[in-house]
Amino acid sequence: MDDLTHHGALGTTMTATPPEQPLVMPTQSLHEAPKVRFRQSSLLTWTARIITFGGAVALTVFGFQQMMLVFGGQVNSFLQGCLLVLFTVTFGWIALSAAAALSSLMRFFQRRPKRAEGELTLRTALLMPVYSEDPATTCGALLAMGEMIAERGHGDDFEIFILSDTRDPETWLQETAAYSELRDKLAGKISVWYRRREKNVAKKAGNLQEFVERWGARYDAMLVFDADSVMDPDTMIEMARRMQAEPNLGILQTVPMLCGGRTLFARLQQFAGCVYGAAIARGTAAWQGNDGNYWGHNALIRVRAFAENCGLPLLPGRLPFGGHVMSHDFVEAALIRRGGWDVRMDPDLEGSWEGSPPSLLDLSVRDRRWAQGNLQHIKVIGAAGLRWPNRAHFGIGIGSYLMSTIWLAMILVGLALTGQALILQPQYFPQTFQMFPEWPVFDAERMWYLFALSLGMLLLPKALGLLSSLLSTRKRRAMGGAIRLTVGAVTEVLLSALYAPVLMLLQVSQVAEILMGKDSGWSAQSREGAAMPWTEALARHWKHMAIAIVPAIGLAYLAPEQLLWLSPVLVGLLLAAPLSRWSGSPEIGQGLAKLGLLSIPEERRTPEVLQRAEAARRAFAKVCAVRLPDLVKLPGLRDRHAATLLMRPQPRGDEHLARLTARAKIDAAETIEEALSWLDRAEMTAVLGSPDLLDSLGRFRPA
Repeated sequence: MDDLTHHGALGTTMTATPPEQPLVMPTQSLHEAPKVRFRQSSLLTWTARIITFGGAVALTVFGFQQMMLVFGGQVNSFLQGCLLVLFTVTFGWIALSAAAALSSLMRFFQRRPKRAEGELTLRTALLMPVYSEDPATTCGALLAMGEMIAERGHGDDFEIFILSDTRDPETWLQETAAYSELRDKLAGKISVWYRRREKNVAKKAGNLQEFVERWGARYDAMLVFDADSVMDPDTMIEMARRMQAEPNLGILQTVPMLCGGRTLFARLQQFAGCVYGAAIARGTAAWQGNDGNYWGHNALIRVRAFAENCGLPLLPGRLPFGGHVMSHDFVEAALIRRGGWDVRMDPDLEGSWEGSPPSLLDLSVRDRRWAQGNLQHIKVIGAAGLRWPNRAHFGIGIGSYLMSTIWLAMILVGLALTGQALILQPQYFPQTFQMFPEWPVFDAERMWYLFALSLGMLLLPKALGLLSSLLSTRKRRAMGGAIRLTVGAVTEVLLSALYAPVLMLLQVSQVAEILMGKDSGWSAQSREGAAMPWTEALARHWKHMAIAIVPAIGLAYLAPEQLLWLSPVLVGLLLAAPLSRWSGSPEIGQGLAKLGLLSIPEERRTPEVLQRAEAARRAFAKVCAVRLPDLVKLPGLRDRHAATLLMRPQPRGDEHLARLTARAKIDAAETIEEALSWLDRAEMTAVLGSPDLLDSLGRFRPA
């Protein structure tokens, strides 16, 4: 570290980061692939793949044939052809989900993964990348996990590393205050490090890459968290043992469960994840085998495999499709697998949690970024050397954001066909000198049958998850018994059906923005809920409600029998504003909790690590209550912040402009309040990043 120095404001020297141990991370080519040999997938994996993809193809062909029979065996118009294509795609998408859920039955034949016995030799970094997150929440979780790991005698096998990309000056100050407290509390138990990047190039992917290139050789593995992640220490230790036992394992992904939600929407999501998520995850894991995926968090990654294969290239073209890879996790999993490493998800690894968006619009904000990232994979799906299951992951991710547009198009084509039948007179003799008429054919009874089949396939994954939960005595009791579990499932299905059309239009709008070249940017996520005012709800959703009113009135007057088909969509859109407002309501969420509805096991019997994380969060909230004026008012705050700085000496004349203007304003100010009122965001960031500027604040006396 010849050119790097850690500084304390009053001349002290502390170390916020360990000595650098670089690891080369070359940029990967999407046009050339390494030559590696892969082990043959197991018979169980191939069986699951046949069930999933073979079953989906068979069902799709069947659906296509039945839809042709609805039209009398032939397509007689352009609109009918469009409806046939759109229905087949939609039916096939539903069939894939249903078939994948059926492949979860393969779990009864799977063996438990290998586990290393004896001493744990894998050195693991617990990485917490943050971007303007609540430091009390992140450090509270890290304190709970760090203490419990140490209590199990593995404090030397793990190290905590906070990787900050925070841009807001006050949040940065709160982060360093929380980090200092965290480090003090875990002193002698487990090592804790902190680093903030001056420039957050390539967002989270760049954050992880910079860590690997500077400290990667220090660790064998890294367990990557999100800001709202919590994991049971026994799960983390078990993951390390499994990776140690299998030298070719590159990524080991858990199945994070949603928890901690207080609002209606958050409780809806976490209930669905708890009841249905396990069955879906088992099916996905069954057909993935060692060609698995990575969700960006709550996963253990072998650092060497990551460094060798995950230097992400800049994608050609302009934003939003070009530039840095946004949804980097799918790409990293595919590249690690391309390099010959195994990528696996183990659904039996419990004790892995994350938070959920508190409202419908918060989910939409997150989905906007995910939509752009997944559509960006169009430029990656054809990369050389990828395994076909990884291409399938990309295809499913892309399809998940295009399906809303396809669903909407199918509804519009159906309405157009209805209008055509009502307004236009059928031509029974479209050709001159035609002897026999061509009667319009529409088999309504067969259409109802297809509708029922589609609905059954749509609900099959949920039905399997509910059945599995009911048959599990432990889970059934933990969720309040069979009656509450069943009523909760019915409630979830009904509310999800109402929210679905609103989400459809939101996603269609997002896809349209992306295709028009609008970039999503990268903003901090909202993790707290509140019911929005009625004025805001109406302002955000009046268009959705208006879109539903016109066809509802038209169908009620001209074709009331068709209204039944569209009623689930129209009702959801007509109620868009109240549904969205209520989605973020903690009062409704807590009211359901008191009734025992939409409950999850973690609410009835909270795991110790979650209890300790919440208690620590409340304690850290007091530590994080600091504001910028406290740099003068609170003794030691400047020193503790300065101790986290890692400065690179700058040549004379090359000092950042913001530092120069900040120094001039501080020298001219008479009070700390006056100085802070003059400093803009860039200048305040420069002050917090400069030990001498922090020292210059010492001339102000506390008010």
